[in-house]
Amino acid sequence: MASRDPRRTALQHTLQQLRDVTNSTALNKASIIVDASKYIEELKQKIEGLNSELGITESPLTQIDELPMVTVKTLKKGFLINVLLEKNCPGMLVSILEVFEELGLDVLDARVSCEDSFQLEAVGRESEKNDSVDEQVVKQAVLRAIKNTD
Repeated sequence: MASRDPRRTALQHTLQQLRDVTNSTALNKASIIVDASKYIEELKQKIEGLNSELGITESPLTQIDELPMVTVKTLKKGFLINVLLEKNCPGMLVSILEVFEELGLDVLDARVSCEDSFQLEAVGRESEKNDSVDEQVVKQAVLRAIKNTD
């Protein structure tokens, strides 16, 4: 029974955060989730309205899906690099790993899926002789490697 209390507390905390974000006054879980769903729909409508005012015909969400998604987060001594592409190109992984080598990043851990789409999650540590690399440098280098394999 004691193991349920932390989970229940965490769930209550998460539901309270959801209530705060959506300005919900609901008290039970189902009503909070319904309010959150309505809030999301309102946001989607606002986005469509703003896009039509700006003359944008495509949704920003579909534009994002077409682009390579590359995120880089700084860790204590290195980076967490995530890459997601809708399609896989031959040589993509090799090209990205070569960029890591050029930047002086040692790959400590990596998970890759190259079946239909391309997904990479890697932890890279800067070599001791190289301390001039930052998130933007890594991200731009990975994007360049992706562009070169298209």
